[in-house]
Amino acid sequence: MSAAPRTKVAIIGSGNIGTDLMIKVMRTSQHLEMGAMVGIDPESDGLARAARFGFATTHEGVDGLMALPNFDEIEIVFDATSAKAHVANAAKLQPLGKRMIDLTPASIGPYVVPAVNLDEHLDAPNVNMVTCGGQATIPIVAAVSRVVPVAYAEIVASIASKSAGPGTRANIDEFTETTSAAIVSVGGAARGKAVIILNPAEPPLIMRDTVFCLVNAEGEDVQEQIRASVEKMVADVAAYVPGYRLKQKVQITPIPADQPVETLLAEGATERPTHQVSVFLEVEGAAHYLPAYAGNLDIMTSAGLQVAERIAAGKAAQA
Repeated sequence: MSAAPRTKVAIIGSGNIGTDLMIKVMRTSQHLEMGAMVGIDPESDGLARAARFGFATTHEGVDGLMALPNFDEIEIVFDATSAKAHVANAAKLQPLGKRMIDLTPASIGPYVVPAVNLDEHLDAPNVNMVTCGGQATIPIVAAVSRVVPVAYAEIVASIASKSAGPGTRANIDEFTETTSAAIVSVGGAARGKAVIILNPAEPPLIMRDTVFCLVNAEGEDVQEQIRASVEKMVADVAAYVPGYRLKQKVQITPIPADQPVETLLAEGATERPTHQVSVFLEVEGAAHYLPAYAGNLDIMTSAGLQVAERIAAGKAAQA
């Protein structure tokens, strides 16, 4: 019995994220194969590498992609450009039946964090991969919220300044807005806040993420359930992001009576949280193309690849 044909993909954006994603498709994918690499800079390293590998390339953006001879064969398109560019790209490609995986904070399609809600959105024509900080931290918020309601969740993503290219820097505002919204809609918190720090330290530091959740967690049994849920979720994410790990044990501490946490709660909240859950994470990149410290970019490409793999696997199962 012959193996099912692989699903052809295109990547728009020949920068760091797009190039890393291309190499992941080549080295690690079970169901995908590269169809085209698309950029706007004819001198970009990503386009040069793609050409050396024998893939179709264009430096004329999405219009160039649509003009390629093999365009009809491409079923899934990753967009690793910017939030503004994705709006224009989706408007041209979605009417042509191309499935889109959006690695920008454009938020056109539903937010998807593979370990949390991928099954719900496998048929969506356009899925949004939130942000690097969202992919790292929202699973933790979801892990806590499946045990107890989360009244407030705050995440702090610290990444090496060297790993933040022009696309990341152009999307800082969208990063905080998109991540905060997804902490609520995907993570399950009643209210969310996101902070990103670009750390200029030399040598560059690995991605670190901190998650704070305010909850009612009276009783050792409940607290152990929270710890177990977080540890399981970390293992689930690590299945497709091998460098994802807890930096230390989950901390659950009582909230002092004089701490004014009410200012953090959603409007209309009537119950005061009793405990703070603190989770400290580290994300090391696989160093396929990017340095190992760039876990923030690696988790985005790994998450996007996981979505495409599941879509393609479903198609192969039906063949």
